[in-house]
Amino acid sequence: MQGQDGPSSETALVIHGGAGSLRADEMSDDRAEAYRSALRTALQEGNAVLRDGGSALDAVQAAITTMEADTLFNAARGAVRTSEGAVELDAAIMDGATRNAGALTGVQTVKHPIRLARAIMEDSYHVMFAQEGAEAFAEQQGLELVKNEYFITDARRSGQGQAPADPPAAQEEDEKYGTVGAVALDAAGNLAAGTSTGGISDKEFGRVGDSPIIGAGTYAHNASCAVSATGQGEFFIRGVAAHSVASRMRFGGLPLGEAAQRTIDEIEALGGVGGVIALDREGNIATPFSTGGMFRAYVDPDGNTDVRIFDTGGAE
Repeated sequence: MQGQDGPSSETALVIHGGAGSLRADEMSDDRAEAYRSALRTALQEGNAVLRDGGSALDAVQAAITTMEADTLFNAARGAVRTSEGAVELDAAIMDGATRNAGALTGVQTVKHPIRLARAIMEDSYHVMFAQEGAEAFAEQQGLELVKNEYFITDARRSGQGQAPADPPAAQEEDEKYGTVGAVALDAAGNLAAGTSTGGISDKEFGRVGDSPIIGAGTYAHNASCAVSATGQGEFFIRGVAAHSVASRMRFGGLPLGEAAQRTIDEIEALGGVGGVIALDREGNIATPFSTGGMFRAYVDPDGNTDVRIFDTGGAE
């Protein structure tokens, strides 16, 4: 589907910076405000694209690129390290109008993985590249490359802030998931979704989470919705979470909020926790999560904006 019958002035954008076992009484006011400020900045960057008549894909890329450059999040600069002390990055982007998609896993030198995902989608026949192949394609496309040390902040190097994204268990009080993502609706009525992450701290054996897997952590289709997930990736893969939200809408006739909430309930029943951000072509927004909190922000079709961390999810 190539958009609505006619252009619309209504646009919307939702972003997330991860979900986890967060508690308001354990986060300082300064720390909470730092996250709120970072989310506001990313939201403004993406929304500026939409206000200027840009595409949902461009808005998603702008918002995620901003968060990839912010050391507060587990995506690109500031990402967690593997068991070998390096950073390995995953990302994906999807166009709801065409269902074209691009994804990558295990890259170590690409400054902005979401830009590589976009290049894979638009400039290759394939959907996903891995490790050395992804690096080679990035170089071929002239994307900015950096040494792996660029991604490792002093906090990560010292072991501070090592609570990982998508851990195999979520029992510790300080665990949070710093994966970033965005979903957008543009004036042409098209949807897009993107996700970027550093994965699990101390991950081994080339582990791949849900973020770069189309239908698990990232999905967009104009016939239903756009979704980006954050949480325990193994369970989101098993539950095909992002596509599950879309399928509940498209084939089950559920409204966005209920479709998203039922998906999170199903993931929790499997034993996993996390959340999703979701957006449909009517501008409806849903951000359910099963953790203590989820960093998120949105601007709706009426121009209302909000930044939230600890209050409950669901339809906004």
